[in-house]
Amino acid sequence: MSYNQGKDYKESKYDKYGYDNRYESHTGDPSKDFAIRGEDFSRRGANPTYIVPEDIKRFLLDFQGHIRDKNVYDINHCYETTFNKLSESYFKNSSWPSAEIVGEIVNNDEVFLILYKELYYRHILARTPSGPDQQQRFESYYNYCNLFNYILNANGGPVDLKLPDQWLWDIIDEFIYQFQEFSKYRSKLSIKSEDEIGVLKANPKIWNVHSVLNVLHSLVEKSGINQQLEAYGSGVDDPESESSDFGRHPLYKMLGYFSLIGLLRLHSLLGDYYQAIKVLEHIQLNEQTLYSKVAACQISTYYYVGFAYLMMRRYQDSIRSFTNILLFIQRTNRMLTTGSYQVDVIKKLQDKIYRLLALVLTLHPMRIDESVHMQLRDKLGDKLTKMQRGDVATFEECFSSACPRFLSPVPPNYEEANPSSSKEPFTLQVKVFMEEVNQQLVIQTIRSFLKLYTTMPVSKLAIFLDMSEENFRTKLLCFKHKMKNLVWTKGASGLDGEFQSASEVDFYIDGEMIHIADTKVARRYGDFFIRQIHKFHDLNRNLKKIASSN
Repeated sequence: MSYNQGKDYKESKYDKYGYDNRYESHTGDPSKDFAIRGEDFSRRGANPTYIVPEDIKRFLLDFQGHIRDKNVYDINHCYETTFNKLSESYFKNSSWPSAEIVGEIVNNDEVFLILYKELYYRHILARTPSGPDQQQRFESYYNYCNLFNYILNANGGPVDLKLPDQWLWDIIDEFIYQFQEFSKYRSKLSIKSEDEIGVLKANPKIWNVHSVLNVLHSLVEKSGINQQLEAYGSGVDDPESESSDFGRHPLYKMLGYFSLIGLLRLHSLLGDYYQAIKVLEHIQLNEQTLYSKVAACQISTYYYVGFAYLMMRRYQDSIRSFTNILLFIQRTNRMLTTGSYQVDVIKKLQDKIYRLLALVLTLHPMRIDESVHMQLRDKLGDKLTKMQRGDVATFEECFSSACPRFLSPVPPNYEEANPSSSKEPFTLQVKVFMEEVNQQLVIQTIRSFLKLYTTMPVSKLAIFLDMSEENFRTKLLCFKHKMKNLVWTKGASGLDGEFQSASEVDFYIDGEMIHIADTKVARRYGDFFIRQIHKFHDLNRNLKKIASSN
């Protein structure tokens, strides 16, 4: 069937669930649907005698046609809905047909095949039980090189290509994810054959950190996104006027923006938190921007920003970042329950953010939005209590489960295999964080005593804490130091701000006396009761619906 024939379908080709019902003619029996001859079912993608089902052919031709016609709405439907539905029906635990087979169907359309292979290798990594082998990891890297070379090396102007924002974000997100996976795969030398190790040694530039950084920086530079963001922050009516033809093209503009977020993520994975925040210097993190309408991008941005602030001991900024994005998720919760494959990723990130928020609130108690605080108590009430009591193991458990998957920028020593080399970056970051926790544990104890008094002799409180007076004075100075953070102020970049103290307890020492002031803000009970009333009404409404349906 040709693409033009596909155009003649009725307008009602999408059912009420948004799924293209033309692709429902499979029998449900893989051995019948795929008509495999002479080779195992799981190897059908490489089988030259493999017969592609008509449903898949029609989908590929329609997909190709929409990309050629730059029909972004239909491209997005094929990408987000139909591809995932067909994957679930036909390729749940195995790969899609190889690019060689698909090339015969789409008349070897080079651009379409590059985009198809991006989905093909991503599907292998996500769905096949054994995951990609070494050759497939290399081929995926070469395909990304072809894609980015096609976009970046265009002569005479931007390439004639339009893709949905969600797909553009997923390309950058998956590019970094596959780099992470390759770094992890490369470090596990004990389970590799000598031939595999030899191939790795002979190809040091494959998935090299410099290559990945070069791609992201090249996309940022080509798009001129920083100039646009700077103009946008300055209140220019038409920020795109500050950019070149490439920057005005939606493909380059969005890839440039997403590459900034990719650099934030990559620097965080490498443990360079200063540089992670530095790359976002022109993005107004605390304001709604016109440049990012992809929920997964927004959530990923605030997760890594909040984590970077946490590791830089800028606790107020970290709490603000985590609270803002959790409120965003609450507001857009219904949108996040759609059929996008990113939903699972978003839910996992949300759980991680709650754990990190519990950590940072224990280290630096302060008032946060009541609805977020209630959710935090519901999800992690027990862990919060344990951490407030100084349980070091709970701190380490929450950090380990919620932190990014750190990686090393350099390959392992192929001559001397070290089984723990893949865990070294993670172990180092945990060690750094736990050193800070151990310093903070004494402060929590001091804070609990200070809350009980308005004035107290230094010597008396030192006795209560079983410390010498000199040691106790040192701990009080440490308390002051830890509670004073660099805090972002409006109009400043992410790295700038002013020193502030937001501790619930403040004090000063006059001679031998400690004078204590409770700075805790009174609870706003009116807002709390209004939220509970709304929740009660929603619950009552849902119960009535259930009763009427029965």
